[in-house]
Amino acid sequence: MQTAIKNIITASVTTKQRILENPALLDTIEKITALMTDAFKNGNKVLFCGNGGSAADAQHLAAEFSGRFYTDRDPLPSEALHCNSSYMTAVANDYGYDVVYSRMIKGMGKKGDVLVALSTSGNSVNIIKAIEQAKENGMISVGLTGESGGKMKNICDYLINVPSNDTPRIQEAHIMVGHIICQLVEQELF
Repeated sequence: MQTAIKNIITASVTTKQRILENPALLDTIEKITALMTDAFKNGNKVLFCGNGGSAADAQHLAAEFSGRFYTDRDPLPSEALHCNSSYMTAVANDYGYDVVYSRMIKGMGKKGDVLVALSTSGNSVNIIKAIEQAKENGMISVGLTGESGGKMKNICDYLINVPSNDTPRIQEAHIMVGHIICQLVEQELF
């Protein structure tokens, strides 16, 4: 069993090492950090969306901004879009699950806001529709995906396509990248 444990840890470390050695991904993380910092400075918000484990990651990262990360500071306007279960179930029932995020973005997304869309495959229909609606609203779209980027690759303003095809390793890297961005945004603002 210890061999299996070590192999899983090694796979996680290898994925993160591949990010560390990818100047294009590091540059994208830096650009996303700057654009989120500017969005908050300008009174805009950062919205997150994902499905399943990626929804949990979206909620986790939104909480880092709206609560705190390292610094005892004022909250930053950030929200995970799936947290209103009455809304989610009503819209999924009345209109379909494919539009649960895009409909919310249509109502609350403003020009200059940032949408962070998480999908390990990059192909989740409701996430694609959310990005499309964000563009219509004048928002900036940031995608966190796996290696191929899926359909999100060609529609996101910024893409972090983690160099892995293994869902758990991708999600672990999404949290790492999200934590890096949260920490650096917080340092810039406070």
